[in-house]
Amino acid sequence: MNRLRIWVQALFFLMTNGYWNFPVSRTIYKGPLKVVCSPGLNCYSCPAATTYCLIGALQQLLGGIRMAIETGQFYIGLYVIGTMGVIGGFVGRMVCGWACPFGLFQELLYKIPTPKFGIWPVLRYVKYGLLVFMVILLPLFAVDSFGTGDPWFCKYVCPAGTLEAGLPLIMLQPALRANLGLLFSLKMVILIFFIVWAVMASRPFCRTACPLGAFYALFNRVKLVKLSLDLNRCNHCEACHGVCPMGVRFNESPDDRECISCLACRSECKQQAINIEIGGLTLGPPSRSKTRPTRA
Repeated sequence: MNRLRIWVQALFFLMTNGYWNFPVSRTIYKGPLKVVCSPGLNCYSCPAATTYCLIGALQQLLGGIRMAIETGQFYIGLYVIGTMGVIGGFVGRMVCGWACPFGLFQELLYKIPTPKFGIWPVLRYVKYGLLVFMVILLPLFAVDSFGTGDPWFCKYVCPAGTLEAGLPLIMLQPALRANLGLLFSLKMVILIFFIVWAVMASRPFCRTACPLGAFYALFNRVKLVKLSLDLNRCNHCEACHGVCPMGVRFNESPDDRECISCLACRSECKQQAINIEIGGLTLGPPSRSKTRPTRA
């Protein structure tokens, strides 16, 4: 199942980054497909990207609201927010495990043989702070003289943008190198930090700093497609603990907001206690008719 998931991630990467003429054009794609959203974190300015990034688009939307109101243009599009809500309502953070290119990149880095370490659980809340302050509040309220806000997260933090857009564009357009300054150096430090961390810990950016993952996580308990725990089958062997790339203890917290529905726990469970649930319909073996097992 994990091999299938990797192939699905690779397919989504190719689908959202299908403009392979960029070595010739030496610029980013701006064709009609650019109005289509990428469900995962995939930079708009990546030379191969045929889609837009939801987090970047959300910041652009919020950053332009004040100017629109001040100039009497009260039309504010909700396509971006609606798209995020629909994706979140259907699959939640399953996007992170099955469709995000930067998630795939981190998984491949983690396969490099090195000592492995866990991630302090409290760090999971950092991404919610980044979502609220850098993606929502700062673009809304930290505006320039024209009343427009910057895409703060993309501009100052996002390592996916540096990897997918910053570095390729510098190679394609050498003239840009003369304009590199402290900001680009800072973003390179952030990228290198997460690359090194991803070699030693599983999906550190997803777990601690991704605002898109934080948004999708808000839907994890109400999403249409999810994993469910059959309490009559579970014997609390804790086999699901060690295989989860997000550090979720599924038998203790089946609705955990960190769950990316990667099915690693389902593949490991010998009791067939973890199943896929779609709209309340469980796809799995029938439940055993016995009382909930207790820990010995």
